[in-house]
Amino acid sequence: MANDGKIKLLFICLGNICRSPAAQGIMEHLAEVRGVGHRFLIDSAGIGSWHVGDLPDRRMREHGRRHGYTFDHRARQFHASADFDRFDLILTMDDANFVEITGQALTDEERAKVVPLARFLRHHPQAHDIPDPYYGGDAGFERVIALLEDACEGLLEQFAQKNMDIVP
Repeated sequence: MANDGKIKLLFICLGNICRSPAAQGIMEHLAEVRGVGHRFLIDSAGIGSWHVGDLPDRRMREHGRRHGYTFDHRARQFHASADFDRFDLILTMDDANFVEITGQALTDEERAKVVPLARFLRHHPQAHDIPDPYYGGDAGFERVIALLEDACEGLLEQFAQKNMDIVP
């Protein structure tokens, strides 16, 4: 972890308008509810630059609101030259994201920072990724929120088990 003691997390998806900003918002919310928000720096980014500066997809924002979340991150693109240095853990939404980001790593240390977020799922054993809901309907957005809640809870549990002063 970085010298300031904060755990620095970066969530990655394709365009940074659906899954990764939702993961960021959910993780921030869960950490705040547990009183450990001050222990984290949480951000998100996309592989592509198509949506840089945009708010998350309106459907994701609406579904998030229904669950008590605010997704107001402005999309940005992943920059290997800065983000590998800045973040302790880079969490990808699917296999394609994982391959793309690890492919940009220059060292084994950088590659080791990249982890599929689905690895932290506890209650969805059939899921191996966080699917992109962009081209689907309401059910896809609801499923993504459920998966992200589960994975973010699982991630917080992992930090707690490693005695990182994070209370589940």
